[in-house]
Amino acid sequence: MITAYIGVGSNLDDPPGQVRSAIAALEQLPDTTVTAVSSLYRSRPVGPRDQPDFTNAVVRLETALSAFTLLRHMQTIEDKHGRRRDGRHWGPRTLDLDLLLFGDQRIAEPDLRVPHPEMTRRGFVLAPLVEISPEVNIPGAGPARAPAGIHRRRRPHRRRQDQPGPAPGGHPEHRHPAGDGGGKPFPAPFL
Repeated sequence: MITAYIGVGSNLDDPPGQVRSAIAALEQLPDTTVTAVSSLYRSRPVGPRDQPDFTNAVVRLETALSAFTLLRHMQTIEDKHGRRRDGRHWGPRTLDLDLLLFGDQRIAEPDLRVPHPEMTRRGFVLAPLVEISPEVNIPGAGPARAPAGIHRRRRPHRRRQDQPGPAPGGHPEHRHPAGDGGGKPFPAPFL
């Protein structure tokens, strides 16, 4: 089994619901166990600003799948959530799943780059990543650090093998700051 981290984001059609539904779908993957789910964070879109804010989270899982098989499953989940790949870079989407880390592997293929090449510049990736795994290292970059001003506000959900499904997204009364595309924190409510 290998530890992998997946970034989950949405800014269309009930983003918090899309993120929670994607997390539930990840729990159904073969040979895979979700071991932690971050809180939900709100962030400004990267790139074009003529779109709604995003809801983001990070999921940690243990898997026996290869990185490419996991990626194919992630793309299937995106498709089932109405993801359209219309060629607009950084455009709005119902669901975006990114394979952030896959153990300590470094993968540089046309269809897959791990660690995710933009993750160290994205507050909305680093804050939830550090929330669920404060000691995680990014291959080639060192220890992950949440941007200044972003603090963990609650203990992350950790699922034991004998517990029924997780409570993705945390509690609606919690409030979390989030980062914009450049990794700068800004106050935003938990969705």
